[in-house]
Amino acid sequence: MQPYTTIMIKYTRVFITILLAFFAFGAQAQSTATTSTPYSQFGLGDIDPGYLPQNIAMGGIATAINRINLYNNINPLNPASYGMINFTTIDAGIYSNFQTFNQTGQPTSKNSNFRFSHIAFAIPVSKRSALSFGLMPYSQVGYNNVQTKTGFGSGSSVDTNKTNYINSGDGGLSKAYLGYGFGLGKHLLIGANASFIFGNTQQSTATEFPNLYGVFDNEVQQTRSVRGVNYDYGIQYSFDFGEYKTKHLVLGYSGSANTSLSATDTYIVSQYTYNSSGAKNVAVDSIKNEQGAKASIKLPQINHFGISFQNDGHFLVGADYSTGKWSALTIGGVNQGLVDSKTYNIGGQFTPDINSLRNYFARADYRLGFMYNQSYLNVQNAAGVYTNITGYAVTFGLGLPLAPNSVGSAFYKINLAGEVGQRGTTTNAMVKENYFTLHLSFVLNDKWFQQFKFE
Repeated sequence: MQPYTTIMIKYTRVFITILLAFFAFGAQAQSTATTSTPYSQFGLGDIDPGYLPQNIAMGGIATAINRINLYNNINPLNPASYGMINFTTIDAGIYSNFQTFNQTGQPTSKNSNFRFSHIAFAIPVSKRSALSFGLMPYSQVGYNNVQTKTGFGSGSSVDTNKTNYINSGDGGLSKAYLGYGFGLGKHLLIGANASFIFGNTQQSTATEFPNLYGVFDNEVQQTRSVRGVNYDYGIQYSFDFGEYKTKHLVLGYSGSANTSLSATDTYIVSQYTYNSSGAKNVAVDSIKNEQGAKASIKLPQINHFGISFQNDGHFLVGADYSTGKWSALTIGGVNQGLVDSKTYNIGGQFTPDINSLRNYFARADYRLGFMYNQSYLNVQNAAGVYTNITGYAVTFGLGLPLAPNSVGSAFYKINLAGEVGQRGTTTNAMVKENYFTLHLSFVLNDKWFQQFKFE
């Protein structure tokens, strides 16, 4: 009998594909907008909550979630959960969003977006510890708002001269993280992430006079490049019940530190005209061109609290409550005028018969949830009235197991999630956003290193 030989199971094509997606997603997140909402023009943009599809489908519960239904699950929202990972795990996903916008007195507009949503890896270090790293969006900027007014010049009601006020933005920030989680004793898990936040945004405001020949149009452009490190940390404590300890009550907490990022800004104030074909001419005059202005971005403290109960192989239910000190967000020492946020999440999943051999759909996970968000946005309309922007969503989804490999060392699952929600209101001339999002991810659980015995 030959001695044990250690070999690595190779998934070369899968690995290369995921790496290409990793770099493609990073490039995409820095250069183009993958959202379209007027609410992304404030602060750092539309902040991504960081939920993976399996969490989204359950209303966004994540703080007290680790291994879901005996399946290894990467949960960057609470790095303590890494301590429950005992298989090398890869989770990669895509996202599509369909939006409808309504505002009193304005025509309804629609938009759709598609992007890679995330890629995450987790590698066990010991029986009760694991390392995780990945890339996901931190925020998105994408909007183009045009308001037209008449009566420029004379101020008369019969003056047909028009003025267009244009606000637009593009870009986004990404987050590359590295984390470690481990267990202390049988019930306590502790973990932390270090995240490098990076990316570029472009925002501009323009005033154009389409009916006034020879009058220069004006534009203020700001390009911002952001770099810096942020820290997340978390803890989970489980109470195990039942004859075989298959029932678990988990309490969780995770937080994000109020660290600072570095920003480099470019400001350009220019005047321009349009040619006879309606194309924008090169700027005829640059009133201001300031390159390389430095600024510090002070991030808010964010706290998540959660509770879950799981009966292995049968069901899981949970709830989260989160707060964000967004009123403390400053850029270049200037407060951004945001307010503190609150988010409530509730949801769960049910598996009819995880061991069924005849009925595939009995082995699937069925998920449902609800979330409500009192956001950090407190938007002022033209009349000076402030409105706090709130939103809610109903979520649902499936966890679809795939056949393991021939030696039973690798397991696969497809996670599907849908989210139907609303943000904002038409009251006080605000914009109401209705949306439907689809999330899809492929998850691999694998023993990359094994020992085989040969006769």
